[in-house]
Amino acid sequence: MPESAVILNAAAIQRALTRIAHEIAERNEDDAGVVLAGIPVGGDHLAARLAGILAGIWNHPVPAGILDVSMHRDDLGRRAAPQIHPTVLPFDVTGKTVVLVDDVLYSGRTTRAAMDALNDLGRPKKVQLAVLVDRGHRELPIKADFVGKNVPTAPDEKVQVRLREDGAPQDEVTLEKK
Repeated sequence: MPESAVILNAAAIQRALTRIAHEIAERNEDDAGVVLAGIPVGGDHLAARLAGILAGIWNHPVPAGILDVSMHRDDLGRRAAPQIHPTVLPFDVTGKTVVLVDDVLYSGRTTRAAMDALNDLGRPKKVQLAVLVDRGHRELPIKADFVGKNVPTAPDEKVQVRLREDGAPQDEVTLEKK
Protein backbone atom coordinates (compact mmCIF):
# COMPACT_ATOMS: atom_id res chain seq x y z
CA MET A 1 0.00 0.00 0.00
CA PRO A 2 1.45 3.40 -0.96
CA GLU A 3 2.46 5.91 1.71
CA SER A 4 1.19 9.44 1.27
CA ALA A 5 2.25 12.80 2.72
CA VAL A 6 0.46 16.12 2.25
CA ILE A 7 2.90 18.65 0.80
CA LEU A 8 0.35 21.45 0.16
CA ASN A 9 -2.98 21.84 1.93
CA ALA A 10 -5.82 24.06 0.68
CA ALA A 11 -4.47 27.21 2.37
CA ALA A 12 -0.95 26.60 1.01
CA ILE A 13 -2.33 26.09 -2.51
CA GLN A 14 -4.21 29.39 -2.27
CA ARG A 15 -1.08 31.20 -1.02
CA ALA A 16 1.00 29.69 -3.83
CA LEU A 17 -1.53 30.76 -6.48
CA THR A 18 -1.71 34.27 -5.02
CA ARG A 19 2.09 34.54 -5.10
CA ILE A 20 2.23 33.21 -8.67
CA ALA A 21 -0.42 35.74 -9.76
CA HIS A 22 1.58 38.61 -8.23
CA GLU A 23 4.74 37.35 -9.96
CA ILE A 24 2.89 37.20 -13.29
CA ALA A 25 1.66 40.76 -12.72
CA GLU A 26 5.17 41.98 -11.84
CA ARG A 27 6.76 40.38 -14.89
CA ASN A 28 4.15 41.55 -17.41
CA GLU A 29 3.68 45.29 -17.74
CA ASP A 30 1.25 44.89 -20.66
CA ASP A 31 -1.49 43.37 -18.52
CA ALA A 32 -4.06 43.65 -21.33
CA GLY A 33 -1.90 41.34 -23.47
CA VAL A 34 -1.76 38.46 -20.97
CA VAL A 35 -3.92 35.36 -21.41
CA LEU A 36 -3.88 32.06 -19.51
CA ALA A 37 -4.06 28.60 -21.07
CA GLY A 38 -4.55 25.73 -18.63
CA ILE A 39 -3.46 22.20 -19.47
CA PRO A 40 -6.00 19.55 -18.44
CA VAL A 41 -6.33 17.85 -16.06
CA GLY A 42 -5.60 20.26 -13.22
CA GLY A 43 -3.92 23.14 -15.01
CA ASP A 44 -7.24 24.24 -16.49
CA HIS A 45 -8.73 24.77 -13.02
CA LEU A 46 -5.59 26.48 -11.76
CA ALA A 47 -5.64 28.83 -14.78
CA ALA A 48 -9.22 29.83 -13.95
CA ARG A 49 -8.25 30.51 -10.34
CA LEU A 50 -5.20 32.54 -11.41
CA ALA A 51 -7.37 34.55 -13.82
CA GLY A 52 -9.64 35.48 -10.91
CA ILE A 53 -6.72 36.58 -8.74
CA LEU A 54 -5.13 38.55 -11.61
CA ALA A 55 -8.46 40.25 -12.34
CA GLY A 56 -8.37 41.57 -8.78
CA ILE A 57 -4.79 42.79 -9.17
CA TRP A 58 -5.25 44.40 -12.60
CA ASN A 59 -8.88 45.52 -12.16
CA HIS A 60 -10.02 43.93 -15.41
CA PRO A 61 -10.95 40.41 -16.55
CA VAL A 62 -8.07 38.18 -17.60
CA PRO A 63 -8.93 35.67 -20.34
CA ALA A 64 -8.37 32.03 -19.43
CA GLY A 65 -8.97 28.89 -21.43
CA ILE A 66 -8.15 25.22 -21.82
CA LEU A 67 -5.41 23.90 -24.10
CA ASP A 68 -5.60 20.17 -24.83
CA VAL A 69 -2.21 18.64 -25.63
CA SER A 70 -3.28 15.00 -26.13
CA MET A 71 -2.61 14.79 -29.85
CA HIS A 72 0.74 16.59 -29.56
CA ARG A 73 2.30 14.21 -27.05
CA ASP A 74 5.37 12.25 -28.12
CA ASP A 75 4.15 9.08 -26.39
CA LEU A 76 0.95 8.58 -28.40
CA GLY A 77 2.15 5.21 -29.68
CA ARG A 78 2.76 3.93 -26.15
CA ARG A 79 -0.66 4.76 -24.73
CA ALA A 80 -3.77 2.68 -25.36
CA ALA A 81 -5.97 5.65 -26.17
CA PRO A 82 -5.30 9.28 -25.35
CA GLN A 83 -7.83 11.01 -23.14
CA ILE A 84 -8.84 13.96 -25.26
CA HIS A 85 -10.23 17.14 -23.71
CA PRO A 86 -11.66 20.03 -25.69
CA THR A 87 -9.46 23.01 -26.37
CA VAL A 88 -11.41 26.10 -25.37
CA LEU A 89 -9.48 29.31 -25.87
CA PRO A 90 -11.94 32.21 -26.14
CA PHE A 91 -9.19 34.49 -27.45
CA ASP A 92 -6.63 34.72 -30.24
CA VAL A 93 -3.12 33.83 -29.01
CA THR A 94 -1.37 35.78 -31.76
CA GLY A 95 0.59 38.69 -30.31
CA LYS A 96 -0.35 37.80 -26.72
CA THR A 97 1.72 36.76 -23.74
CA VAL A 98 0.38 33.28 -23.11
CA VAL A 99 0.93 31.85 -19.65
CA LEU A 100 0.68 28.07 -19.85
CA VAL A 101 -0.61 26.70 -16.54
CA ASP A 102 -0.04 23.12 -15.37
CA ASP A 103 -0.37 21.41 -12.02
CA VAL A 104 2.91 19.44 -11.97
CA LEU A 105 6.09 19.90 -13.98
CA TYR A 106 8.02 16.64 -14.29
CA SER A 107 9.78 15.55 -17.50
CA GLY A 108 8.83 18.66 -19.50
CA ARG A 109 7.14 16.58 -22.21
CA THR A 110 3.64 17.90 -21.49
CA THR A 111 4.94 21.47 -21.69
CA ARG A 112 6.61 20.71 -25.03
CA ALA A 113 3.33 19.28 -26.31
CA ALA A 114 1.52 22.39 -25.06
CA MET A 115 3.89 24.66 -26.98
CA ASP A 116 3.29 22.60 -30.13
CA ALA A 117 -0.48 22.81 -29.62
CA LEU A 118 -0.25 26.55 -28.99
CA ASN A 119 1.74 27.14 -32.17
CA ASP A 120 -1.01 25.41 -34.15
CA LEU A 121 -3.36 28.18 -32.95
CA GLY A 122 -1.23 31.24 -33.70
CA ARG A 123 2.02 32.99 -32.89
CA PRO A 124 2.16 34.32 -29.34
CA LYS A 125 4.39 37.28 -28.54
CA LYS A 126 5.73 35.38 -25.54
CA VAL A 127 5.06 32.08 -23.76
CA GLN A 128 5.54 31.70 -20.01
CA LEU A 129 5.01 28.65 -17.81
CA ALA A 130 3.33 28.59 -14.38
CA VAL A 131 3.17 25.37 -12.37
CA LEU A 132 1.86 24.59 -8.92
CA VAL A 133 4.56 21.95 -8.26
CA ASP A 134 7.94 21.42 -9.88
CA ARG A 135 9.17 17.95 -8.96
CA GLY A 136 12.34 17.88 -11.06
CA HIS A 137 13.57 15.03 -13.29
CA ARG A 138 13.45 17.03 -16.52
CA GLU A 139 14.02 15.14 -19.78
CA LEU A 140 13.82 18.30 -21.90
CA PRO A 141 15.38 21.75 -21.37
CA ILE A 142 12.22 23.32 -19.95
CA LYS A 143 12.03 25.53 -16.87
CA ALA A 144 8.96 27.09 -15.27
CA ASP A 145 8.80 30.88 -14.98
CA PHE A 146 6.47 30.72 -11.97
CA VAL A 147 6.51 27.88 -9.42
CA GLY A 148 4.25 27.39 -6.43
CA LYS A 149 6.51 24.84 -4.72
CA ASN A 150 9.64 22.94 -5.66
CA VAL A 151 9.42 19.38 -4.36
CA PRO A 152 12.45 17.14 -4.80
CA THR A 153 11.18 13.65 -5.59
CA ALA A 154 12.42 10.21 -6.46
CA PRO A 155 11.46 8.89 -9.91
CA ASP A 156 9.22 6.23 -8.35
CA GLU A 157 7.24 8.78 -6.32
CA LYS A 158 4.09 10.48 -7.58
CA VAL A 159 2.82 13.99 -6.94
CA GLN A 160 -0.97 13.90 -6.79
CA VAL A 161 -2.94 17.16 -7.11
CA ARG A 162 -6.54 16.98 -5.93
CA LEU A 163 -8.83 19.95 -6.56
CA ARG A 164 -12.44 20.64 -5.61
CA GLU A 165 -13.29 21.28 -9.26
CA ASP A 166 -12.48 17.65 -10.01
CA GLY A 167 -14.68 16.37 -7.18
CA ALA A 168 -12.07 16.17 -4.41
CA PRO A 169 -13.46 16.91 -0.93
CA GLN A 170 -10.72 19.51 -0.45
CA ASP A 171 -7.74 20.95 -2.31
CA GLU A 172 -4.47 19.21 -1.53
CA VAL A 173 -1.22 18.06 -3.06
CA THR A 174 0.28 14.81 -1.83
CA LEU A 175 3.52 12.98 -2.41
CA GLU A 176 2.86 9.27 -2.74
CA LYS A 177 5.56 6.68 -2.25
CA LYS A 178 5.06 3.31 -3.86
